Amino acid sequence: MITLGVSDLARSLAFYRDGLGFPSAGIVGTQFPGSATEPAGATAMFTLDDGLVLSLYPRSEIAKDAGVDPARIAGSGVALGHTVERREDVDTVLELARRAGAAVPGPPHERPWGLYAGHFSDPDGHLWEVVHFIPGVGLADDPARATSQPGQPGQPSQDAAPSGILT
Repeated sequence: MITLGVSDLARSLAFYRDGLGFPSAGIVGTQFPGSATEPAGATAMFTLDDGLVLSLYPRSEIAKDAGVDPARIAGSGVALGHTVERREDVDTVLELARRAGAAVPGPPHERPWGLYAGHFSDPDGHLWEVVHFIPGVGLADDPARATSQPGQPGQPSQDAAPSGILT
């Protein structure tokens, strides 16, 4: 499960459900109103194709729940990746995101290690990378090579990924 802290739950639900087409029952948990010190329960969830759950939860409520200053919930150096089957799907998802209000900093492009990808930021600034692995190029045939050696799943590899990719 990945939970994104958002400033406006309804706006973020509309972005992901209506703009990008992620399936969701909408905002749930509204029967748990919370208080000044206890977090509220309202959230929006999306179960993605591989079973991963994307949850949207107000930043203020994450801060209360975790017992941290709300400033710690704003922004991060993380990019979420969304893989797609076809090259043209990268363009389609970026256009859907742009139409839904995302910031798209530039056109998608090929990387020498076998990716065709582009980025967008949702209304709260969460950065997403939409990725198509180019067949027969670089890591495309086995993305797991970046983190393991052949025959040894999960074992770190010193030379599996091109220099600079994971550092």
